Amino acid sequence: MTDPRQWRVSDAEREHVVGVLQKAIGRGLITLDEFTERTDTALAARTRAELNAVLLDLTGVVHDEQTAAVAERPVELRATMSTVRRKGTWVVPRTLVVHSRMGTTDLDFRQATIPHAVVDIELDVAAGSVKLVLPEGATVDTDAVQVAVGSIKDKVGGGRAGRPHFVLRGSVTAGSLEIKRKTKWLRHA
Repeated sequence: MTDPRQWRVSDAEREHVVGVLQKAIGRGLITLDEFTERTDTALAARTRAELNAVLLDLTGVVHDEQTAAVAERPVELRATMSTVRRKGTWVVPRTLVVHSRMGTTDLDFRQATIPHAVVDIELDVAAGSVKLVLPEGATVDTDAVQVAVGSIKDKVGGGRAGRPHFVLRGSVTAGSLEIKRKTKWLRHA
C-alpha cells in the first residue's frame, strides 16, 4: 500500500477544498490575497499532501462535512479465502483498504453513514471479488485501478457532482470489481 499522502487527488477533492477556503474567507480567517493564492495551489494540487497543505492552519473550518478533515488512519478489510460484508447501518471511514486473496468483499453503502464528501478505496485484489453497492447520487472514479486478467463492471459511472464521490485506486489481478446502485431482487409470482 502506498502512503495515502502521495495518492493523487480528484477534481471533486480539489473543489471541496476550494469550498473550505470560501468558508474561511467568509469568516475572516484569511485575506482575499491568501484565498486567491491558496485556491490556485489547491486547483493545481496533484497529491493529498499538496492539497492538505493549504488547509493546515485553518482549524475548525468544515465545508459540507459532518466531521473535520483530519488525517485518519485507513480502515483495512481483509478477505483471505473468506467473505467480508458491510451492510445496513455502518459508518464509512474516509479511506478503506480492501485486501482480497481468493476472497469476496461486499460493501453496501446504501444505508451507511458517510460523513465525507469523498471516500477513497484502495484495492489489493488477487483472485478475489469486490462488489460495491452505492447510494443514489453517488459517483465513482475507477481510472486509477489497474486490472490484469480481471474485470471491472461499473454500472454507476463517473461524474463530478456526486455526493459522496468514491475514488478507487490500486489493483485487481485475476479478480473482479463490480460497482452498482442497488441489488436486483428476484420476485416470485
